[in-house]
Amino acid sequence: MALMPVDEALMRILDGAAPGGEPEMLPLADSFERVLARDLPALRTHPPFEASAMDGYAVRAAEAVAGATLKLQGESAAGHGFDGSLEAGAAIRIFTGAPVPDGADAVVIQEMTERLDDGTVRLNEAAILGRHIRRAGVDFEEGKIGLAAGRLLDAGAITFAAAMNHAALPVERRPIVAVLATGDELRLPGQSLGPGQIIASNTFGVAALARGAGADVVDLGIAADRMEALDEALDTAIAHEADVLVTIGGASVGDHDLVQKAMIARGMTLDFWKIAMRPGKPLMSGRLGGMHVIGLPGNPASSLVCAHLFLEPLVTRLAGRPDPDRMQKAILASDLPENDQRQDYLRGELATGADGGLVATPMARQDSSLMKVFSDARCLIVRPPFAPPAKAGSVCDVLVLRR
Repeated sequence: MALMPVDEALMRILDGAAPGGEPEMLPLADSFERVLARDLPALRTHPPFEASAMDGYAVRAAEAVAGATLKLQGESAAGHGFDGSLEAGAAIRIFTGAPVPDGADAVVIQEMTERLDDGTVRLNEAAILGRHIRRAGVDFEEGKIGLAAGRLLDAGAITFAAAMNHAALPVERRPIVAVLATGDELRLPGQSLGPGQIIASNTFGVAALARGAGADVVDLGIAADRMEALDEALDTAIAHEADVLVTIGGASVGDHDLVQKAMIARGMTLDFWKIAMRPGKPLMSGRLGGMHVIGLPGNPASSLVCAHLFLEPLVTRLAGRPDPDRMQKAILASDLPENDQRQDYLRGELATGADGGLVATPMARQDSSLMKVFSDARCLIVRPPFAPPAKAGSVCDVLVLRR
């Protein structure tokens, strides 16, 4: 099977991916960072009445000229409005958010007034018609759509939904991602290692990335290199109604690489399993019924690069979240040689240059087994297939991992 270009592989993985199932109704307090499933109309008008935008005095603009002295008729506070109408030649003390009394059409701020001992107030500036008054419905009106479907519910959206009087919100269901490590050599963090054994670290990074993209994660643990162990793990993924099954390691076609064989034996339609990229060539993609199957390489850098490039966009699409926009332009800090037929993703450092732009420096060691290098990296420097040599100072594409 020929190596598939990265862009084509991503397009095929994302083909038809969309949120599934009925929306969930969640309490407002539990809806943060979920995706709104339906348009959300306002259940009330805000402000529901004309309200003062400042502390001061509510007056009739026509008679409230600079130097005028008005009798103090009463007070209007938030939650305790003035009961009655403003009389001619009078002013009403008013506070921010309080209802503007009938008859008043302007507010003079308190800093531009003077309270006199005889119970009157002197205006040191003229009132302007409508000034410092928030009109009813100026923010939003009952029945109008306030938040559109697809909105990621951040702090501002949550506040707005609450103001519209919604106690619960319809949100897209989180996709379920089942993660399975494979290999006789693997042990969990904290366990003792025997000869030839290593810690299964990739699972935790891949699971964290999936959660960050909006998924609920099912940890299937470690499956030994036996068909029955893989079958048991697959049964568990199906029982959890996983939208995506991610396997780590064993997806190639070596004597001990059984994942692909096990998945096909259970009815998986294999789409592809070789990509023209480095690191991460042996990436498997297929479908088993309604479940997406992604087989990541076992080497840590290969696994995480592929997870960023393919798993994160897939989970994001299934969760209904906006596509992550991680690609940026940067200036190379050092020369790079010409590239071969595979798209290269070099782990790199990222800094801000004197002009405010990004500067990318390839790390000296690029071996796909090196975990510290990936942890230290702030970006992946993208080198297209057959790219000519690149000089320091030239522009390159980077996938930003962290800033």
